[in-house]
Order: sequence, then structure tokens, then C-alpha cells
Amino acid sequence: MQAEIITIGDEILIGQIVDTNSAYIGKALNTIGVSVYQITSIQDDKQHILKALAEAEANADIIIITGGLGPTKDDITKHTVAEYFNDTLVRNTAVTENIERLWRDFVKVPLQQVNLDQALIPSRAKVLMNMVGSAPGMWLEKGQKVFISMPGVPFEMKALMEQEVLPRLKLKFKRPYILHKTLLTYGRGESTIAATIETWENELPDFIKLAYLPSLGKVRLRLSARGFDEQAITVEVEKQIQAVLPLLEDIFVGFEEEGDLAVLIGRQLVKANKTLAVAESCTGGKLAETFTEHSGASAFFNGGVITYATQSKIDVLGVSKAIIKEHSVVSAQVAEAMAQKCLQLFKSDYAIATTGNAGPTKGDSEAEIGTVYIAIAIKDKVFSEKFALGNNRTRVVNKAVNKALELLQKEIFKN
Repeated sequence: MQAEIITIGDEILIGQIVDTNSAYIGKALNTIGVSVYQITSIQDDKQHILKALAEAEANADIIIITGGLGPTKDDITKHTVAEYFNDTLVRNTAVTENIERLWRDFVKVPLQQVNLDQALIPSRAKVLMNMVGSAPGMWLEKGQKVFISMPGVPFEMKALMEQEVLPRLKLKFKRPYILHKTLLTYGRGESTIAATIETWENELPDFIKLAYLPSLGKVRLRLSARGFDEQAITVEVEKQIQAVLPLLEDIFVGFEEEGDLAVLIGRQLVKANKTLAVAESCTGGKLAETFTEHSGASAFFNGGVITYATQSKIDVLGVSKAIIKEHSVVSAQVAEAMAQKCLQLFKSDYAIATTGNAGPTKGDSEAEIGTVYIAIAIKDKVFSEKFALGNNRTRVVNKAVNKALELLQKEIFKN
């Protein structure tokens, strides 16, 4: 069972927005046993849309389209879909009533004809009622193929997927069971891991595939299995995980399905009734964000400071001028002082600090570009590590965040 996703909009092709819809749809389809064959992004152009629909029909059982359903003249998807099906647009009473309800309850400007015209849909289409927007979704069938068109607004698309599309697909098609289990590892490269688990990987059953997903100091190992016997798949995947874990013991930190490393750290801190604070320089707040972007972080995260300039380390954290002068602002001594002062400032159980030279210039330190010091302080101890993270500014910052999480996770799990 395969699907193709078509996203329509010039704004995607010129890089004005990032296509997050396809990622969400692909993941949602996978949960019900539907594999994505291809994702295509195309212009708001009739001939381009018609060509993409024809190619998708040849490729897939399910064709999902997002975008181009707005009230303005450049939104042509609905008219083009009607042409593809040799159909005409008719006014749908239920959609009209829904649009009138939205304007009555939520919209303060007068209802225009262009808005009412969103109730025009192909006569052969089943309406997927959009309760959070004016553009309805549409479900059309051609032989054994299903075509689904949804608005490109992410929260509208997600509501339609959850409330309308996925339940209908589950009723329409018999689907295999797909199981993904992703192991999170930190601190070892892809090729080294591959050499370590080579024998195990070579002996995997044919219905289980392994993918390596490396990213700036961490590697995710995704086991994917598919078939119609859910119990057999679940048992075999668990068996293979138990076989590989001893080979990854020193670098395995958890399963992605349980949350990323920041979530796992937070969960462990809450379990131990401990708190965390951060003092950041070169990471500029990204380390704090990795925790606070998840709900419930206030249960363990006390706060953080971004002491980016040298003077702010002195004024805000109280780092000694003498230490900075003697050792440089990018040094183990300054990182450790930042962590200790942060621990005191936020009255936390753990504090982590970053200071480094992310480039492209050296700033207040002569340390080589890519040099980063990360320090961790707890009540009776402080320590730091030095890292050389390359010369690309973005990569240096993101690698530093991942290294900080890795160090913190190891320290927390010691205690």
C-alpha cells in the first residue's frame, strides 16, 4: 500500500516556507501501515498539477494533495482537480453553512463571495468537513485509487488528517502492520557503529531493515519491520533490540519513540526530584530551548542565562575578571566558573555551561574557531571538557548543544 504526497505552492519552491506538511502526513500514514512512495512539490500551475496527478496515479494507491484551496484567484487546485476528473463544481450546502458559522462566531470582517465560493466542490467528491477553516477537504475515487485534497494551512490539514482522512483510509484499505523502533546513540560515529554491529546487522531477518541516521554527534539507528502478523513482528523486533543493546551499551541513551535526549534527561531529573539550570555563551540559548520546547519542562528546569559578551559573564554571573584575563574567556576555568555561578544563581541541583568560539572570527579569545568548553556543576563537583567542533558556525553551535546533552545525561545517570 503506497501513497504519494503532492504539495502545491510557489512559496515552497522559492524557500519562503518549509514544507512541514509532508513530514507530518508521511509519519501519520506510516502509523496505519501506508508507505510513502514519493513526495512532490509543484507550482500553482494547472498543467503542472495535472501532470503531477497523472504521474501520482501511476505510482500510488493513495494520492494526497495539500495547498491551493484558498479563496484567492491563485488558488486553482480545486478547479484543476475537477478538470482531471472531468467533473464540474457544485455548491455544497453543508460547507456553506460551516463557512457562515465560522464568520458568525470568529471572523469580524464581512463575509465575501470569494469566501462563500469555497463551498464549490467537484460533484463527485466526498466532503471532508474542515471545522477549523473555510476550505473543505475533498475525497475522490478513480477505480481503486483514492485522491485526497486538503488545505495547506498546517493546523487545518492536521485536523482533517486526524478526524477524517486516517479513519477513512483504515476502513477503505487492508494495510500491513509497520513498526519502527529507533535507538538513540551519542558519542560515536556512524562508521564505527556500523563496524561494531556488523555481524548482528547481517543476521537481521529479511522483513527488518536497519537505517543509520547521523546528525552532529549523534546517530539514530532505526529498525523498521512490516508484515501482516503484528505479534510476530513485535516479538522479533524486541528480540533484535535485546541482541544489539550490549554492543551499544556505552553510547545508547534511549529510544526516540520515548522522546529525544532532552526529554529523557528531563524525565530522569523529575524522577530523581532534581533541577537544572544553564549558562550559555556560544550556544546562545539553544541549549535552554532544547528543554523548554517540550511541555512540562518547568518541573525540572529552573532557568538560564545567555552571557554572550565577556562583560556579561562578569556582571551577570560574577565570573572573576582575573580568571578571564589569565585563562581567556574560552577556557575550562571560565566554563567551570560559569557553571558554578549558575548553580548558585538558580539554586539548582545541576548546572551546565558553554563557552566557545563558533566563528567565523575569534572575538574576545584567541582560541581556534570551533573550540568549545562545556562544564557541569553539581553541589560538590565541577568539571569540564574541551571539544574541537570544526569551522562551520551553525554546526559548531548544534554540535555543542548535542555534546552538552551527552555529558549531562552521563552525569545524571551516574547519580
